[in-house]
Amino acid sequence: MNDTDQVEARAATDGEAVTPPAEPSRVLVIDDEKDMRDSIAQWLSLSGFQAETHASAEDALRVLGPDFNGVVISDIRMPGMGGMALLKKLTGTDGSLPVILITGHGDVPMAVEAMRLGAFDFLEKPFDPEQMTALVRRALKARAVALESRALRQELADGRTLMQRLVGNAPEMVRLRDDILDYGQADGHVLIDGETGTGKTLVAQALHAVGPRAGKRFISVSCLGLDDETLAARLFGSDAPSGTDLPLVEEARGGTLCLEDIEALSPTLQARLLAYINEQGSAAATRIVAICNAHEPGRTLEDALRPDLFFRLAAMKITLPPLRARGEDILALFNAYCARFAEEYGSPAPELSAQDAAHLLQAPWPGNIRQLISIAEQAVLQKRRDSGTVVSLMIAENEAAGGALTTEGKPLKEYVEAFERTLIDNTMRRHKGSITAVMEELSLPRRTLNEKMAKYGLSRVDYV
Repeated sequence: MNDTDQVEARAATDGEAVTPPAEPSRVLVIDDEKDMRDSIAQWLSLSGFQAETHASAEDALRVLGPDFNGVVISDIRMPGMGGMALLKKLTGTDGSLPVILITGHGDVPMAVEAMRLGAFDFLEKPFDPEQMTALVRRALKARAVALESRALRQELADGRTLMQRLVGNAPEMVRLRDDILDYGQADGHVLIDGETGTGKTLVAQALHAVGPRAGKRFISVSCLGLDDETLAARLFGSDAPSGTDLPLVEEARGGTLCLEDIEALSPTLQARLLAYINEQGSAAATRIVAICNAHEPGRTLEDALRPDLFFRLAAMKITLPPLRARGEDILALFNAYCARFAEEYGSPAPELSAQDAAHLLQAPWPGNIRQLISIAEQAVLQKRRDSGTVVSLMIAENEAAGGALTTEGKPLKEYVEAFERTLIDNTMRRHKGSITAVMEELSLPRRTLNEKMAKYGLSRVDYV
């Protein structure tokens, strides 16, 4: 996953906070032979993992809930419930839980069948401990992504949470939420475009999380910075005898393969990707979600991709709006992040003045919401020191970047509405949601105040 668009623990790149589960490190080792399970556990512990041992599958099942944040290593042949029976039980309740099977030489055909049934991989005795460590690390990363996607799906299933996550009343954001829900249920490939910092990776995760593939794997890889041979081997597999890892198109089978920086894909690999998509047919075993993170000056994404591949990917296309085009959403997002950082730092959130609001609305925001998050955090830290203003922060940042503070002017109506919204928001915060106190201070009848709060997306419960 591209680190510039990756969902972070504190804030998602598109401005809708996502706190993913901590990356799991638990590994359950199940083997009826004490020496074997103890030696595996010791090696895993030395490699930095939390290793837990169980002498039987029945014993391990007592701690393996549907949201177990780790992976399972199990021998195939054990008294009572064997590894295959355990695999079927676990995949029946949680299809994304990685199960690695340990096999003897004669069990390899059985292990291959287990892979078809959903096993993450298998290790043939005697196995290289370093190979096991690499496999476990890869499985843990897959589990972390699966749990994150599951949490996102659960929250997006609630319309109120969806509105909180994908904040904004701008028409572009309303359409984005609708597209995520509609395209998430569809089965075709998707192309996501938009400026840096607008949250393309989060949208890709949401598409996976709200659709029927949610229980399967979501795997993300960047097409940037790898030579053709390496990237081809990762995506489609290697013909070399030493190639043991599943190609990503197979590892994501049944789920979603997210290709970041699709514009960096060479013509040769574009042809291979197109051939793979065509081989799958209309009922795609692996859904491709392609993300464009940059365009060369004077070139569109359609120029960067071969036409047949572009049209296969762009049958369902999502273009994320830049922050500067989202109007009053800018103020709502800024206040939301200020409130979050104020809680984190134990400091009061800064109140926006009308001048602050005007500058926020008119700023070009080349870094989009990622830039807004940075300004909001600095504003809270300034408030804690009781120095500086939001405007001074923005002037300093734009001067450092060698840019101008403002873009072309906006209609007067936008500034008037921004001032009105900011004034009501600040007053509501000061009076902790007391409608009566706000009515008195602003000399507004209740009906007028209610209408304006509805217009600007302000809710009393957010201030109580």
